[in-house]
Amino acid sequence: MSSEKNILFVNACGRPESRTLVLAEHVLSKLTGNVEEVNLTREDIHPLTADMAEMRDEAIQNDDLTAPILRYARQFAAADIVVIAAPFWDLSFPSMLKVYMESVTVNGITFYYTEEGIPSGLCKARKLIYVTSAGGPIMDPHLGFGYISALAETFYHIPQIYFFKAENLDIIGADVPGILQEAKEEIDNSDFAET
Repeated sequence: MSSEKNILFVNACGRPESRTLVLAEHVLSKLTGNVEEVNLTREDIHPLTADMAEMRDEAIQNDDLTAPILRYARQFAAADIVVIAAPFWDLSFPSMLKVYMESVTVNGITFYYTEEGIPSGLCKARKLIYVTSAGGPIMDPHLGFGYISALAETFYHIPQIYFFKAENLDIIGADVPGILQEAKEEIDNSDFAET
C-alpha cells in the first residue's frame, strides 16, 4: 500500500504569467506526492441549475458515485492535501472557483448533515493551502479566502488551513521580485510541508 500523498491542485489562474501561479508552484515544490491538477480555465464546469441539482441528488440517492456530475466532489474528497491558487479579483476570486466549489460541496460525498442538521466532513484532506496575489492591497477580511476557509472548516472539516499572499504588485514603483520573494520566504518558513 502506497503512503504517497494525493495532492489536488485547483488552478484558478487565468493568465499564463500569473503571479499567483508562481507562488502556487513554489508551494507545490515543497510537497511530496502525486499532484493532480484541475485547471479551471480548461474545465467544462457550469453553475448549478435546478436540473443539475436534481441529477446530482438522484445520483446520490441511487448510490451512483461514478456519475460524471459527482466527479469533482469525489476527487476533492479523496485528496490528502488541497492547494488552491486563485488571484484576488473583485475582493474575492475568479467566479470559476465559486462554480467549482458548488460542484465540490455535495452532501454525501464531501460532507453530510448530522441528525441535528450540523454539517460534518467526509474529506480525507488534513490540509488546505490557499494562494493568492493582488495588484493592490488585499482588504481584510479577505472575502475569497474567508469563503474557502469557512467551507473547509464548517463543511469539509479540514483541520489545517494555510493562506499565502503577495499584494501591491502593480503599485507604481513596487519591487515585484522582492514582494514575490518575501511571499516565497513565508512559504518556506511555514510548517505545511511537515507530516
